[in-house]
Amino acid sequence: MNAPSMTKPLALVFYERLMPGSQLVNRLQDLGYRVSTASELAAFAAQAEKEGPMVIIMDLTSDNGDVNATIKSLRAGAKTQHIPIVGFTSKSNKKAQGAAVEAGAKLVAVDDAILPQLPQLLEQALEVD
Repeated sequence: MNAPSMTKPLALVFYERLMPGSQLVNRLQDLGYRVSTASELAAFAAQAEKEGPMVIIMDLTSDNGDVNATIKSLRAGAKTQHIPIVGFTSKSNKKAQGAAVEAGAKLVAVDDAILPQLPQLLEQALEVD
């Protein structure tokens, strides 16, 4: 008998790029997470507040908005400030990596490392400071 899905932790994932976004969703599911996805930055903070995920994973590359402003908004929200945020972007995008940490992301990974390192990244992100 399967345990109800509500016992699985929820990961909220923002991505616009199909790769590695869809692969990330599959990997999270393989690791036992329920996954909710979003591709609209404008409504992301409200979605996070409503769904109350255990962790947020965000693609730092967006053509439709400012991901770092969304991270700051999540950090400022009473219902979302405690949720760890893991960002990911291309290896060459050092500026986005630094800006995401400054905005409030707990960890930032590069695209080619996030999938193989996901279990360790989640463990590190979920550690209580």
